[in-house]
Amino acid sequence: MKISDKMNQSIRDGKTFFSFEFFPPRTDEGVENLFERQDRMASYGPTFCDITWGAGGSTADLTLDIACKMQNMVCVETMMHLTCTNMPVEKLEQALDRVKSAGIQNILALRGDPPKGQETFKAIEGGFACALDLVKYIKAKYGDYFGITVAGYPEAHPDVIVDDPEQMEKNYWSDLHYLKQKVEAGASIIITQLFYDVDRFLQFVKDCRSLDITVPIIPGIMPIMTYGGFKRMTGFCKTFVPPDVTAKLDSIRDNDEAVKEYGIQLAVDMCQRLLAAGTPGIHMYTLNLERSAVSILERLGLIGKSKVPRTLPWRKPAGNRRSEENVRPIFWSNRPKSYLHRTTDWDNYPSGRWGNSRSPAYGTLSDYQFMRRHSGNEKRKEKAISCWGASLSSVEDVIAVFVKYTSGVIDVLPWNEMETLHAESSAIRENIVRLNKRGYLTINSQPKVNGAPSTDPTFGWGGPGGYVYQKAYVEFFTSPDKFAALQATLDASPGITYMAINAAGDVQSNVNADAVNAVTWGVFPAKEVVQPTVVDPQSFTVWKDEAFELWTTEWGSLYGEDSKSRKLIQEIASTYYLVSVVDNDYVKGDLFKLFE
Repeated sequence: MKISDKMNQSIRDGKTFFSFEFFPPRTDEGVENLFERQDRMASYGPTFCDITWGAGGSTADLTLDIACKMQNMVCVETMMHLTCTNMPVEKLEQALDRVKSAGIQNILALRGDPPKGQETFKAIEGGFACALDLVKYIKAKYGDYFGITVAGYPEAHPDVIVDDPEQMEKNYWSDLHYLKQKVEAGASIIITQLFYDVDRFLQFVKDCRSLDITVPIIPGIMPIMTYGGFKRMTGFCKTFVPPDVTAKLDSIRDNDEAVKEYGIQLAVDMCQRLLAAGTPGIHMYTLNLERSAVSILERLGLIGKSKVPRTLPWRKPAGNRRSEENVRPIFWSNRPKSYLHRTTDWDNYPSGRWGNSRSPAYGTLSDYQFMRRHSGNEKRKEKAISCWGASLSSVEDVIAVFVKYTSGVIDVLPWNEMETLHAESSAIRENIVRLNKRGYLTINSQPKVNGAPSTDPTFGWGGPGGYVYQKAYVEFFTSPDKFAALQATLDASPGITYMAINAAGDVQSNVNADAVNAVTWGVFPAKEVVQPTVVDPQSFTVWKDEAFELWTTEWGSLYGEDSKSRKLIQEIASTYYLVSVVDNDYVKGDLFKLFE
């Protein structure tokens, strides 16, 4: 979807919006950590997130890769920066074709900085000299497919900032007329360079409007993180810094925490003035950091647990290809990226009821980039070992790891892409901990919910005015002996449905192979009942391959090939059952009594 359409709808509705900017990290580990941070920050509901194009085109391939994953795995509307630096037309076309195939519709068109070692920008042979040429090319080549954003400079572009006041005035207005040309060529949004003088931004907007530039103008806010970084950035961009800001920073320059806190509060004060003056939204330059950007938005009241929007219990992908997808099996609740990867080639998705999309084959497990592989990533390996044990001598050691995870002592398990339990599973934490202590190693769960408001901060989804429901659910690994003892109880319990399977494919179940059980649903004004989460046997048999493989690829691989620890994990993976249990009585049922 075009970001300009989302912005303009928010403006019509009187809703303030915000967005985040990230840049490509320099290391593989940094990229991995960035995706985890984006995943958390995307849950706050930004209108979009963007990813920068490295100076001199230095991170072109990485930017493309990150942008595609942001759109389709992080599931946030993505805008990719694209610059003219070191980019002949052929490379520009390749980049645009790739992001178009990934469902990305938004480009921030920039001239770009000079390549490293050059003081001034020079167009390469077969390339463009300015952002205006790039905007014209995108419109001519791709028509209206891409929504195009351009940069605005409240103090004029740094290249034309001079000391002579009379000349500076001419340069400023010349820069505004050039901005108008970019808009007339097809740009639909303006995002500004960083600034610290709110009055200058407001005057810039007023001057733009005087030239009939009518598109949204969004202020770029860069929180002050460190004194040195602030001085370097404002010096490079020739940014005017009000004297009181300079004086305050100079007085606390040696106190990093005080500088960061001052930067947060300064940004809050600036944004409050901007929003009070009618600015429709805020674009946060995060510098790939979370605390400052999130703190600013929290203090502005733009985000918070009660404000996190969920149209469905899971975050819906931003791309148009999956726009009709509104039902998923519950098994991948803690590994949503895995599910997205394995179903990326499906031609259609379940709509309202789990139906025809059972027929396409799920993707294979091989080369799946979101499975945490420890080889070559020593820090991840060290963290995993610290959480799961440098050595394991018995099943009791494995049980202890699950107990520590569900108790909140450690924050990672192989079966969870995110860290810590879901908020809704935390509501039944004591029950889950007891299950694990008894040898039922849980990897997924949800409590029963009977008519919670759809705006409930923990269980709500789907928008205001509705009510949501859930059947209690738990999924776990357990030994053959424990499952045999439990199975008699499950079979004798009215309203309980279950499926169990081991790595060899031996299935024990009290539901038929075509049964589909809605375990989450919502009732909303003027809508059919929405049932977005289901339990079904066909998906369960596909999921079990991934679930059992994670024992060995993620956990067992930490230990030596002939070690007792690896053999123990392999023994568990080859003999245990994976069990899925649903209590269909979401009013009076008590699922956890079955395990006492």
